[in-house]
Amino acid sequence: MGRLLRIRLRLRRFMRRHHLVFTILRSLMIFSAGFGGAYGFIKASMAEKSGYNPHTFAIGASFLFALACVGLATLSMRLRFLAKKLHKVALHNEVLADRNWELQEAEQRARNLFEQQGDLIVMRASNGAIVFVNDAYCEMAGLDRENLLGSQFAFELIEQGDSALEPSGTRVHDQCIDSAIGPRWIAWREALVRADAGQPAVLQCVGRDVTGRTETERALADARDQANAANRAKSRFLAMASHEIRTPLNGILGMSGLLLETPLTPEQTTYAKAVRTSGEALMSLINELLDYSKIEAGKLALEAQPFSLTALIEEITELMAPRAQGKQLEMAAYLDERLPTWVTGDAARLRQVLLNLAGNAIKFTASGGVALIAEPGIWPNEISFQVRDTGIGIAADAQERIFREFEQADDSVARSFGGTGLGLAISDRIVKRMGGRISLQSRLGSGSTFEVSVPLPAALERGEQNSFRGPDLTGQSIMLVAPAGLQAELIERRLQNWGAQTCLVAETEVAEVLLPERAWHAVLIDDAIGSDAARSLGEAARHHTTRLIVLVTPASRHEQNPAAPFHFYLVKPLRAASLATRVGFEVDGAAMALADESLPTIAPPIAAQAGAGLSILVAEDNDINALLMRSLLTKLGHHADIAVHGEAALDSWHAARSAGAPYDLILMDVQMPRLDGIAATRRIRAHEASEPGRRTPILALTANALVEDRYACFEAGMDGFLVKPIDRDKLEEALANLAAARQVAA
Repeated sequence: MGRLLRIRLRLRRFMRRHHLVFTILRSLMIFSAGFGGAYGFIKASMAEKSGYNPHTFAIGASFLFALACVGLATLSMRLRFLAKKLHKVALHNEVLADRNWELQEAEQRARNLFEQQGDLIVMRASNGAIVFVNDAYCEMAGLDRENLLGSQFAFELIEQGDSALEPSGTRVHDQCIDSAIGPRWIAWREALVRADAGQPAVLQCVGRDVTGRTETERALADARDQANAANRAKSRFLAMASHEIRTPLNGILGMSGLLLETPLTPEQTTYAKAVRTSGEALMSLINELLDYSKIEAGKLALEAQPFSLTALIEEITELMAPRAQGKQLEMAAYLDERLPTWVTGDAARLRQVLLNLAGNAIKFTASGGVALIAEPGIWPNEISFQVRDTGIGIAADAQERIFREFEQADDSVARSFGGTGLGLAISDRIVKRMGGRISLQSRLGSGSTFEVSVPLPAALERGEQNSFRGPDLTGQSIMLVAPAGLQAELIERRLQNWGAQTCLVAETEVAEVLLPERAWHAVLIDDAIGSDAARSLGEAARHHTTRLIVLVTPASRHEQNPAAPFHFYLVKPLRAASLATRVGFEVDGAAMALADESLPTIAPPIAAQAGAGLSILVAEDNDINALLMRSLLTKLGHHADIAVHGEAALDSWHAARSAGAPYDLILMDVQMPRLDGIAATRRIRAHEASEPGRRTPILALTANALVEDRYACFEAGMDGFLVKPIDRDKLEEALANLAAARQVAA
């Protein structure tokens, strides 16, 4: 069947190609058949034995004529059908002609569009010859189309940019070419396309002139690089400025501190305190500028470590209490017992924010007090810290402005309070980096409340003990005699949370009247009502309670006579645990003794605690700082040797080690002539690694407060660092830890 179909197809193809020959052959066949049939019939009828019958002949002729008529009718119908079909074909041909004309017009428009397109368009054969170009390409090449077609012209390449291959197979790349109009950046898109069916594919390249965009991007990249270089230069400048400022400031603060420990006249004491206060103010300014520069440079890193929330709040209030009490202000703290005592977060940065807010509150408060309150926030794991004061308040139009850099509520020249205006801006950015928010509620003349809300999840490793529970004082009556204010309100609030029935009295006369009315579980008297008034009221109250407690400041604590009528005392600002101990324990004979609060006392020198003093090598090139370190260490009971540069420190360390009397500690200044502290430490550690013996602890003395400087100290092999100006307490603590470790090792 397939073979017959192929034969028919070949015959039809032959008929279409040789139509005249086929017509002649068909006509000859028809003539031969008609002539042969007629001739044979006549010839047969004229034969003698043909049996010719006219009637039969007539019938046969009639039949043949009928067949001829039927054939003619069929042929006529077929011709009419073919005519209709030809008419449809003619109409279809007209439609095809119209479509062909439209396609030709569309092709011409597309060609004109390609030729007039702003993008460069070129098509190349497999051998690289150009088969099509548009006007834009010709203009860029500076050649006519006739010269380009058939050639293998290509632009001279100046620089090859990035290249990429899309999933569709299109190659995308950038090139800087040398064109007739100068160097230009072209973004090419290259893909294989098939122009006609049955023809080989050609490479179509479409290029867009992106010189302006590329130059802009490069200008932006250069600007970014310059900005980064400027930031690095600024960081280096800040490090240098910090070192150069902190170095003499270390001498100012340290020497003024030593001067205040010597016998001075009242006038000299006043002058020395003024010097130290000015130095501390300058140090605060330097720290603010450094913090601001870190935030601007994006180098403010946050930690997530467990820390005690209770200890943080109490440390802040106790640290700020002397400043507040120096202005006759109350300083109080309240930690909601629903909060965990241990949380996870950046304690140092949170302390910085709260210290700044508390310091501002004390600064702008003339009377009353300041309170630091910690409560659960509105979101899970969120803690709200409120710093409340009774100060001058902030006007509504200034409440948003004060969170901007270098802005203050009072920006007039004659303002009463100084400052850089960076503290709140830095605090706001730190809080936002911690994922929290800071807000302000204030009215002019009615005080202010700054609220800091930050997420601080509970430290899970603390388990069920991660909470503080006060004593059960249900049904117990407690009288609190104190001036009305934030501190009295918070003490009363805490006692009520423990179940006590409190009676807050501000006047001693009223308290004396209320004392006989009931049996009091405890009576708390604040010496802020006056020492004589407190002692007199205590004498009256000692017969009505077994817990007579006086609230004192650290300064007035030593003024209390041990024979005074009070059973116990509490130091302001109150600690929750201390208050719970005083009002919640069972009274016995031994408990009636006057119990000591954890007050700061003058500790004996470290050398007295640990036996003999430490042998310390101090590498310091500044004469004043060297003198300061020698004086401080001598007062603490230690022996200090001074080296004025890194090489001298290295020689002294080698000599002491060779003599069998190695140094117990090296205090190494980071920036020194000849050999800096980092390089000297590396040499010491390398020598220790090559020889057996005890490792010498090294602490850096650095005036650079940047994190990368501290990392450099640790990478060099140092064990810690002390930031200038040297804090005596931190130095003493470091030496105490070293002495204790040496004593344990011995």
